[in-house]
Amino acid sequence: MTGLAALRSRLYVRSPAGRLGWLGSVSIIVAASVFAPIVAVIWNVYLPSATTWSHLVSTVLPEYIFNTLLLAVLVGIGVVFFGVISAWLVTAYSFPGQRLLEWALVLPLAMPAYVMAYAYTDWLQVAGPVQTAIREITGWQVREYWFPEIRSLPGAAAMLSFALYPYVYLLARSAFLDQSRTTLEAARLAGYGAWGRFWHVALPLARTGIVAGTALALMETLADFGTVSYFAVNTFTTGIYRAWLSLGDPVAAGQLASCLLVFVLAMLTLERTHRGGARYAGKRIPMPPQRLRGWRVASAFGFCAAPITLGFLVPAGVLLRLAINEPEAQFDARVYSLVANTFTLSGVAAIAALVVAVLLAYAGRVVRSPLVHGANQAAVLGYALPGAVIAVGILLPLGKLDNAIADWTYEQFGVKTGLLLTGSITALIYAYLVRFLAVAFQTVDAGLTRVTSSMDDAARSLGLSPARTLLRVHLPIMWGSLLTAGLLVFVDVMKELPATFAMRPFNFDTLAVEAYNLAKDERIAEAAVPSLLIVGIALVPLILLSRQITRSSLMRREGPGHV
Repeated sequence: MTGLAALRSRLYVRSPAGRLGWLGSVSIIVAASVFAPIVAVIWNVYLPSATTWSHLVSTVLPEYIFNTLLLAVLVGIGVVFFGVISAWLVTAYSFPGQRLLEWALVLPLAMPAYVMAYAYTDWLQVAGPVQTAIREITGWQVREYWFPEIRSLPGAAAMLSFALYPYVYLLARSAFLDQSRTTLEAARLAGYGAWGRFWHVALPLARTGIVAGTALALMETLADFGTVSYFAVNTFTTGIYRAWLSLGDPVAAGQLASCLLVFVLAMLTLERTHRGGARYAGKRIPMPPQRLRGWRVASAFGFCAAPITLGFLVPAGVLLRLAINEPEAQFDARVYSLVANTFTLSGVAAIAALVVAVLLAYAGRVVRSPLVHGANQAAVLGYALPGAVIAVGILLPLGKLDNAIADWTYEQFGVKTGLLLTGSITALIYAYLVRFLAVAFQTVDAGLTRVTSSMDDAARSLGLSPARTLLRVHLPIMWGSLLTAGLLVFVDVMKELPATFAMRPFNFDTLAVEAYNLAKDERIAEAAVPSLLIVGIALVPLILLSRQITRSSLMRREGPGHV
């Protein structure tokens, strides 16, 4: 055995179960922790639920199914329409403002759909500026004209489409940039015009990215609670909270969560089926963008600017106007407390997710075991779970455990402990880890690939253990990826509403919960301040992402030989 091979054999652990070491054990424990809420939710299918479940089946369950399906269909159409066409325009064509639009198209990711819903409700309601201007211009009275109702299922679909189309835009844009000039030139020689090349060549080749982006958007749609609840649209997420909080039947809530889990699994299966074994082979020679002239410039710019305007500029402007002009919207001690709570939860969750993600990614690198590889894949499945499902899956077993501990301590020591775990920050951080660990893991794992095996060999030759190699070699090199992963998890936790709403400690509200509660009470002006704070903080990682988009576009278009 050569010296290099000997070093690698000492660095990597190739043994199966039984010699996994502590890193392999961490992967398996994390995977089990992610699966625990899923098992707890599914278990409720086999439990009796008094008369609540039969009542739900006979009254509202068909409405939940229909509304959830229709919402998913409408959002799917919306995100594909805006995401794919805008990605093609800024990738295949060059026109004034194209560079600006290229990164600005991701800005709606900073605007949660429920915050957008609050802003549009104020803007489009009867007493809002739009309808007031219509009446002043035409002289009509309130009931003398028709105006679309924003607080409806189509309105919720519009909010979610504007907030989630960047998922499709980012992946479709990347797929279009990867397509080769030779393929599109062959289509041109075959007689296809601009539309034909897009429809018959570019679009099919980008199918994998488009389907993946759409699946992400639809999973976020299934997980949404704030928008559909505020717009009074009955879906599975609103039904879960109604069964839990209003009807007081956690088992029925778990059974509804099981139904929602079926929708999520069907979405994942559909994405895998459509993606199939799609691969793109051949040498990728970047296609230079075609310069647009005349009316085509205005059309392309207008189409790309529309989702930015409707998905970010308009709601941000409405919220800013409310925060400045309305006396109810003020920065007071309550707001500072909300910011502190939000930063505490988001910061702790981001650090915990980073630590776990680094351990998982490093275990996958060092421990060469199919069991560890499978555990790592399973540990990131929690991102596909709606926050409502995770909340139910955690609260049900924790509630039983809390009651058992309380009964035992009272019997043994005569002390009433109350609920120690349910409604605690610990349980909430656990829910965040289940939900957002995938975000940190994928980013950290991608950063770890930049560390070559020769660096591991050199560290080991100097007598460093795998743990010291991680601390002294890998982490300094991965610093940028770690910062990105932490920021992404921080922002995701800050915007998260369903799990936070159900599991937060008593009298421990966050910016998202406060904005939802104020808007639900029709105090939209007061909800503007926490909503703007959410958007402002979320813009920080988006600016970093936008800079990366601009940099990657220049590198791909100018070719690998450009310096």
